[in-house]
Amino acid sequence: MANLTGLASFVSELRVVRTNLVDELRHVDAALSVLGKLNRGSSYTKPRHTMSAAARRKISLAQKARWAKKGQAGKVKPKRTISAAGRKRIAAAQRARWAKLKAQQKNA
Repeated sequence: MANLTGLASFVSELRVVRTNLVDELRHVDAALSVLGKLNRGSSYTKPRHTMSAAARRKISLAQKARWAKKGQAGKVKPKRTISAAGRKRIAAAQRARWAKLKAQQKNA
């Protein structure tokens, strides 16, 4: 029976400690809520990064240039044409390649 009485007193001590902790937590919560109201309702504020007007202007102009470049990409380019002299040069080069190939096939 001695163990049960010791156990009962230990349990009662733990309950006292628990109530003390609950009271302490209430005090901490109250302090946090007061501090939160002082800090405009937020417990954490992000630091603000400011940008100069010149930097904003540079970024704006660069973005506008990118948009303009994309607008030009959508336009159809005119069809490229080749001159008659260029066609003759290409045809002559092609005939020379075929002649060389046929000569190699004959010799092989």
